[in-house]
Amino acid sequence: MSETSRRDLLGGMAGVSLGAAACGPASPQTTTSPGGASTSGAASAVAAASGTPIAPAGEASLRTLGRTGARVEAFSLGGEGILRTTGREREAVPVILEALRLGVRYCDTAPAYASSQDYYGAAFREAGPKARDGVFLATKTHLRKRDEALRLLDDSLRRLGTDRVDLWQLHDLRDRQDLDDIFGKGGAIEAVERAKAEKKIRFVGITGHHDPQILLEAMKRYPIDTVLCAINPSDPRRMPFLTSVVPEARRLGMGIIGMKALAVGRLVADGVASSSELLRYAAGFADTVIIGCKTADEVRQNVATSRTDAALDVEARAALEARVAPVAERYDTFKA
Repeated sequence: MSETSRRDLLGGMAGVSLGAAACGPASPQTTTSPGGASTSGAASAVAAASGTPIAPAGEASLRTLGRTGARVEAFSLGGEGILRTTGREREAVPVILEALRLGVRYCDTAPAYASSQDYYGAAFREAGPKARDGVFLATKTHLRKRDEALRLLDDSLRRLGTDRVDLWQLHDLRDRQDLDDIFGKGGAIEAVERAKAEKKIRFVGITGHHDPQILLEAMKRYPIDTVLCAINPSDPRRMPFLTSVVPEARRLGMGIIGMKALAVGRLVADGVASSSELLRYAAGFADTVIIGCKTADEVRQNVATSRTDAALDVEARAALEARVAPVAERYDTFKA
């Protein structure tokens, strides 16, 4: 992106006021970000500039992320895609800036995602001092012990350029040893408690795409606020999250975040389903769905789907599962 284009992008964002705290109800014409500030007209301006029809964010398109109370949309920006790279700031930062400009409410990243956190930090600096407060910011720790997890959190905060994250997730839970390390003496759950006390984090989550039983066990051991799990139409074939983790999380009042909705893009690349279908499928189960984007245009397309197309109904979901079923083994390779 040229410096002139970058200035134009940031100029467009100047009219989007982004503040702090949790979002409340809003009218279809004027909505509030997770930071509680007006974002009216921003999406329409972007739509006119990009040619992608995008409805303004409205109360009808918002969902509540479980007990966190955060108001989110069906699409949220994932920390992978172009963001899971190193040395590609000129390509990655504009993707984040476009999401911020469009009023995307939930932003995902992780220390394990190469320079993803650094790109967010750069984007927040370019977008202005209030930009970070306008989103529900989620990062993770893949380290299982208290002291190392706390050091990693401090490094995340430094890289993101903020003094706190809204959601800190125990990343990629795979087996009972992970759980024993995390929830045992000196484990990362003690880091969670300390970070909450120090107001470095607001909520705690778990993530996993390996084995639904491990997530279910983690949910028994601690009052987790959110779960990030795999949701795509190959799921019913084996070790399903949709009939285990998702209903239990709902019962417990947890926020549900979907991932792997496009099977790392393979379902779309193979012509099995469109990205819109897959987002709408996952949005029928999750409060929000994180998708890693390679370009700003992909962000626009996902936002447009999120705001104009309802989640697939039961019949449509079943039809999509039936379409995927003969080749489903190609799209659930992330499971154990």
